[in-house]
Amino acid sequence: MSRFVLRVAVVLTCVVVWGATALPGAESAWKAGLARAKITPEEPMWMAGYAARNHPAEGTLHDLWVKVLALEGADGHRAVIVTSDLCGFSKINYDAIAADAEKRCGLDRSQLKLTCSHTHSGPVLSDVAYDCYPLTDEQLAQVNAYSRALEKTVVDKIAEALADLSPATLRAGEGKAEFAVNRRNNREPEVVAARERGEALKGPNDHAVPVLAVRSPGGELRAVVFGYACHATTLSIYEWSGDYPGFAQIDLEEKHPGVTAMFYQGCGADQNPLPRRTVELCRQYGKKLADAVEATLTEPLRPIAPRLRTAFEGIDLPYGDQPTADELRPLSEKSTYQGRWAKRLLGLIEKGESLPKSYPDYPLQVWRLGDDQLWISLGGEAVVDYALLFKGAHGPETWVNGYSNDVMSYVPSQRVCQEGGYEAGGFAACGLPATAWAPDLQDRITAAVDRLVKKVSAER
Repeated sequence: MSRFVLRVAVVLTCVVVWGATALPGAESAWKAGLARAKITPEEPMWMAGYAARNHPAEGTLHDLWVKVLALEGADGHRAVIVTSDLCGFSKINYDAIAADAEKRCGLDRSQLKLTCSHTHSGPVLSDVAYDCYPLTDEQLAQVNAYSRALEKTVVDKIAEALADLSPATLRAGEGKAEFAVNRRNNREPEVVAARERGEALKGPNDHAVPVLAVRSPGGELRAVVFGYACHATTLSIYEWSGDYPGFAQIDLEEKHPGVTAMFYQGCGADQNPLPRRTVELCRQYGKKLADAVEATLTEPLRPIAPRLRTAFEGIDLPYGDQPTADELRPLSEKSTYQGRWAKRLLGLIEKGESLPKSYPDYPLQVWRLGDDQLWISLGGEAVVDYALLFKGAHGPETWVNGYSNDVMSYVPSQRVCQEGGYEAGGFAACGLPATAWAPDLQDRITAAVDRLVKKVSAER
């Protein structure tokens, strides 16, 4: 054998051996850190999500948590996801957390993904749908004090997770759970009977369960992050709970002692768990979701190379129709959330103040994990059309979630705006000074997301 052929053989052998052994090592060039804190209120507080409630919480079904996963790619770029058993963070909460996280941890807004489960059994936070609740001055002060403490806790746990960074591997997959029902196109009283007859329920829906598995280099599961597009409104009782996402996380953590299970809400603004209103149903939906995650973990998952890119953009969203003083006056006499909304806006107009014409800095965020895993996050209560739209544009394995960073109102698609209905606005419940969004809402959002996708993709 010539020296040349021998050298080629040696090189090829080294390539084969490297290919068999170096990829797992390269994959574990990720670093991951975890932290968590219990955030169950220690005293009775007003609960978020339902305008029909008429008094504060009376107890605890299960505790509420904020959980943090910090990630670092091989080049040192970091990002943090925060999940929480809350109805949603306001712009006030988000701005405070983002500013402190940048000051203390060096994270910009592209690197911080602040999510919630949208449970309707968590506490009211500062400036979130205030008109829904007849808060006294004392209760309002209590809400603000809890919110300030929560903001500090979140940043403390972000710093703790970053300090906990250690080698890890990341893998991704998707499961499926089918209890979410499009609440616009299916009447709640008819759902059970339709299922018993074997009839397909009307959509659109997104029943995917995205799963991110975080393991040690030795293969031990450390954390699992998962999402689902469905309102967390199974329960309307006066006990704190994470609703079905809370039960799903409890189930997974009981099956995997020492593991941190983290849930985020998808684009579920027009999706409900049906039927509902019992604790037993809530447990069942939690178990169905946990089973979907568990089944996904047993399948071969896609390895994610230790590369991380993050991008963020805050855009202006103009309002469409806005109420006039003449329209607000008769409504302001009512003792409902619509009445409180109208009275507040009327007070501004009568003081000579102009109602804002747009919502500023609506948050949009795109992450690319590894080479191909896109994760698109929208602010507000985004309807399921956005998940289907972006999956169609960027591939079915794209992860899309709403309720991120700032949950200011419903974010309807063009279709929902044209059809009308509660999800087309819900402005009185959310407190915004309008009765509709401008007609180019979807175009503005999709154009910004396209820009962000191009940005993280250009940095391959």
